[in-house]
This record gives sequence, structure tokens and C-alpha cells, in this order.
Amino acid sequence: MVQLSLVVLGLIASGVQGAPLNKRIAQSISAATAKWEQACIAAGGAQKCNPISVTAFSTLLAAPGPCEQQNSADQMIDLAKQLGNDAEMIRLTQIFVQQPRNTPTSQSVPYCQQAPKNAELNGLFQCQFAGANPTVFVGGVAVGQPGTIPFGKNALLSPPGSCPANPNGPVTDGVQLVDITQNPGAGGAGNGNAGGNTPPPATTTAAPAPPASTATVAPPASSAPANTGANGFKVQNGKDAQALNAKFITLNANSACTAGEQACVNGAFAQCVNGKFVTTQCSSPLTCFALPLVNTPGTSITCTTEGDAAARIAASGATGGVTGSDGVVAPATPGPPPSNAPATPAAPAAPAPAGGDFKLQNGKDAQALNAKFATLTENSPCNSGEQACVGTGFAQCVNGKFIVSSCGATLTCAALPLVNTPGTSIACTTTADAAARIQATGATGGVTGAGV
Repeated sequence: MVQLSLVVLGLIASGVQGAPLNKRIAQSISAATAKWEQACIAAGGAQKCNPISVTAFSTLLAAPGPCEQQNSADQMIDLAKQLGNDAEMIRLTQIFVQQPRNTPTSQSVPYCQQAPKNAELNGLFQCQFAGANPTVFVGGVAVGQPGTIPFGKNALLSPPGSCPANPNGPVTDGVQLVDITQNPGAGGAGNGNAGGNTPPPATTTAAPAPPASTATVAPPASSAPANTGANGFKVQNGKDAQALNAKFITLNANSACTAGEQACVNGAFAQCVNGKFVTTQCSSPLTCFALPLVNTPGTSITCTTEGDAAARIAASGATGGVTGSDGVVAPATPGPPPSNAPATPAAPAAPAPAGGDFKLQNGKDAQALNAKFATLTENSPCNSGEQACVGTGFAQCVNGKFIVSSCGATLTCAALPLVNTPGTSIACTTTADAAARIQATGATGGVTGAGV
């Protein structure tokens, strides 16, 4: 069965010069927050739970920045506090924030270098998977360099790859921390790292979430009414995206940057490594833009079309195009008519393997899933953590029942083929965009394979 997870295709490390491309270490990301979501629903969180859960488990993918997992954990704690300081939600969040992240290169994943908003997360950081190289971090950064020691500590972890919830070492590849421990080790104890400093107190004002390194599929829109007032976060998100795009115009590969910083440089996705931007080209005909998030404050960075970026910013209520002055961020290669679908960012694709084109199979697999989704209802039997499209909405199975989140007024949920790796993803997009993506794989018969 095709594993349904929101997969980021832009593997940043694959674009880093000199970085070895070894095996990919991954996991079933939706399992990382499934128990938290169940606890959230039990605590009365209702429709607020799923969007936060989806956003959170998506941060375990290879591309999001080093602090996005912690930022999502802060959102999870915030909701727990709104629901009467629910202790189970807080405990499960403390475990989630320590879940190892995917690594596309078998290298260790950098640690966040800022304090969390909520004190409940102080001293907590992700474990590494056992298959990750403990001496080299993503981007070819040697252990001991910035980002390779958890925030608030001044010595290397001992043993390497450990975390407070799993103090004896790294976690077996693909295993969920929540399945092997009930003790989050909160308070910074248990990782055997002598000389660690206590992180400074969390600030009382939450800073805007840092831009995501790339967007996969947009998180399903919340079912809560949108804030359309003058000060609604959607408008501010649009303005923030415009400001970033205007800034990105001024950048080049030699622009000064801070370790871990992400941006668009000359139309390519860029990440700061050792004080210099390392770029990953967007696959033709896409280019890099900052986009507004839909149902939470903040922005993301993705490979998409100029038309799509402009449409998403306009939908937030912000005026003035992608930069706020009807300007263009980066020269874009002419491409197909823009859609409202989240574009799938991808590193330049390797040649298709002889005798077995996975792209065509991806298209057929997406068609099969869409045909299956057409038969589902909210009451269809499902397995916990399973994801699907029900009606036009994105759905996740909780306690044997699908919880459906709306894709918004103009979008619909569809399975899409991945571009440069075997598999599929689920996205809120348009029917025309889904059909075009499937057709591009060589599969015929439309979205479902039956001409529909």
C-alpha cells in the first residue's frame, strides 16, 4: 500500500556541494502526532486538533528548518493550555519535539538554536536516527560547528544522537519515540551531557514562525471561520511574504547570511551553510517564492510559478503582487498556466531508471488512490493515522473515523504523483492541476484513470 504522507520533495542536502548522497532515512511521519491528536480531541479540541497535528508532523520531513519542529510543538502546547492545561497533550508534545527527523543523506539533522516559547519545552531537542552519521550534519557541517550542539549546551552530546527522552543513544531508524517511551525526560535531564546550560526563559511574545524550507502540500485549511478583519493574520501573512520576496530580489550567492537561514536566491531555494548561501535549483518551469500560510500566522518558501505565488498572496487580501509593488521576485521560466495548487518543489531529477520508470507508476498509483477516495465517506472504516480525501476535503483517521478538514472554497483534495522519487502525496489543489500532474507522468485517463 502506498504510504500516504505529506512528502517534501526538495531535498536540500542534495544540492549542497560536496555533500555525499547516501541512503535516505525516513519514517511514517503521521504516527508522530496521532496520539497527541487523539488526546486533543478527547480534551475538547475538536476541529482545532487536526490542522495543528498535520503541520507538526510535516516538520519531521527533510526540508523544514531546524526550529520548525519546536515551533509546531509550541503551537501544540498553546492549544493544550487553552484546553485546561491538558497534561496528556503536554506530555505527548514533549515527546514529539524529540522525535528524530528524516535525513535524505544519512547525516545528522541540525538542532534549533533558539529558546522555545513555552517553558515546558525548555531543554528538549530531537534525537537522531541510529543510521545518521554522528560526525557530519546535513550540509556537510562537521560536528562541533554551529547547529550541531543543542541550544543551551556547550558540549557535544554524549552519547551522540541521544535526547532527554532517549538518553542511551539514537533511535532505531524509522521508529517513533512515542512508541518506545512514556517519559519525555522534561527538564533537560537524562542525555548524559555534562556541562549543559539551562536555556534562557522563554519569551512571553511568540515570534513569527520562520519560513519553511520548502512547501509540500499546503496544510488543510482550518474549519474555523477565517479572520478577515483589517488585522487578520491572513492579510499580514500576505504582506510578510511580499516583504520577503522584495528582500530576496536583493540577494545573491555571496550575500551575508546566518547559519540555517533560508531564502530565494536568483530563483533558486537557498540555505545558509557556513556563512554562505547554498542553492538548490527549482525544477523547470518553477521558481522560488515566499508564500503566505493559510491557517496559521507565518510564511513558507517553495518552488512554484509566479502566477501561483501572486494568486496566493492576493487571496490573503494583500495587494501589489508578489513583492507588494507589482514587481517580480526572480526571472521565471515560462510555464503552464498558473493554478491554485501547491507546486511540488523538486531538486533536478535524476534520469529515470532503465526498464522501470517510477514516474509513470506514480501517476497510476495516484489515479488508483483517487478512484478509491471517490468511494469514501466520513463513516468509512479506517485505520488510525490513515490519510485520504473524503469529498473535497483532506481527511485523517482518528479513533476509527475520518476527521475531514476543508481545502477551502476553490480547492479540492487529490492524490498526486511525486516527481523524483517513487510514491504519492495528498494535496489541496484544483482538479485541473491534479489531472495535469498525473498526465505529465505518462499516465492516461485523468485523475482517476477512468477519464475523470
